[in-house]
Amino acid sequence: MANPPNVREPGTRESATRSAPQPQPQPQPQPRPGTRRAWAETRERLRAAATTEPGRLWIMGAVVAVLVVAFGGITAWEVSDRSAAASDVVSRSQPLSADAASIYRSLADADTAAASGFLAGGQEPLDVRKRYDTDIATASRLLVKAAANTSGSAESAQQIATLNEQLPLYNGLVEQARANNRQGFPVGGAYLRFANQKMSTSLLPAAQKLYEAETGRLYDDYDQADTWPYAAIALGVVALAGLVAVQRRNYLRTNRVFNHGLLGATAAATVVLLWLVVGHAVASSDLSTSRAHGQESLKVLNDARISSLQARANENLTLVARGAVLTPDGKDLYEAEFTKEMASLNDKLDAARGLADDTAGKAPVVQAVSDMNEWRKRHTAARTTDDKGDYDGALTQVIGAKGSTGECFDQVDKELDSAIAHEQTQFTAAASDGHGALTGLPLGAALLAVLAAAGAGVGISRRLAEYR
Repeated sequence: MANPPNVREPGTRESATRSAPQPQPQPQPQPRPGTRRAWAETRERLRAAATTEPGRLWIMGAVVAVLVVAFGGITAWEVSDRSAAASDVVSRSQPLSADAASIYRSLADADTAAASGFLAGGQEPLDVRKRYDTDIATASRLLVKAAANTSGSAESAQQIATLNEQLPLYNGLVEQARANNRQGFPVGGAYLRFANQKMSTSLLPAAQKLYEAETGRLYDDYDQADTWPYAAIALGVVALAGLVAVQRRNYLRTNRVFNHGLLGATAAATVVLLWLVVGHAVASSDLSTSRAHGQESLKVLNDARISSLQARANENLTLVARGAVLTPDGKDLYEAEFTKEMASLNDKLDAARGLADDTAGKAPVVQAVSDMNEWRKRHTAARTTDDKGDYDGALTQVIGAKGSTGECFDQVDKELDSAIAHEQTQFTAAASDGHGALTGLPLGAALLAVLAAAGAGVGISRRLAEYR
């Protein structure tokens, strides 16, 4: 009998396909019964503990202890960071800034001494030569010191490298100028002008950038030391609030006014918080004083001293060049630079006089202003003499022992040195006081926080003992 239509015999491909077993999904791994039971039991215990008075006390005690310990730890960390910055202000960044200013001053003074010695003729005065040698030695020594202490500052390292490279070249040009001057060769003046050009375009700009870089690091340390520890203060307030809340709850439930353990913890936390706030306020005030009446005054006085040195160097070079170097509009370059630096000196002295906050700091600045005004008068007289063709007379008025502009310059430099020494003392005293206000706070905060946590634990345990 024939098979019905569309019906296939068993064993055909379609039948085999339909009858093939389908892949079964793999069973997902289930947690072991023991693990699941342990987690469930832990949750149940915690839930049960939170619904009983002993459980609540245990949880509150743990939270308060953690808050107090965290408060002490954060306080120790933040204050240590600020104390380190305050220490850097006193012992690292400000001394480096002062050394950078001294490098600039030594280089500028060496340039001034070189020009003065050249004007004196072939037989350079011994005191002028000694002054030049001392300045070069001082600059070289401070460069070595700066290189050893400015690790981490790429800008400072670059400027120190430039100074170390250019200083021997400058010294060599000065020696060439001296050698030719002793033999009466006019080319000596060209060597000296070239040396001054190298000083003005390479050495002094590098020294200025080094000073600015180190002063910038000083102000960064100031800002870091002066930043309030807001996280520690906020956590301290929260910890105290938690301790007060626990004691208030204890009083409302038991009618007991004091819990000695919790009271001791509150006292310890309060001491840490007050110490933190008062200590940082005192430190911030002292550091601000050292910055406003110490460092700012030092910066202005150093700038004034630099202006006076540059003015003196340009005054000497006016006679060395004898009008050979002109500005684009045809004026004597060195005379124009002298006028500009004297105006800058006047502005800086006015600023320094305003920043001085006591008689000892103001008196030398006032005297420097008087000496500067006399310097200007004598310079005008010397230029008049030189313009009349009396070069030797003008030379005496500039580098002579008595009644010269050099005498006024030395007085200005002496008064500025006295003012800088006074302001440096003021800075060191105020900055050291600021650092001292933070001394002991990190360790004290950590110890008191541990005692507070222990007190909170004792206080809670006394309450828990009542339920046994």
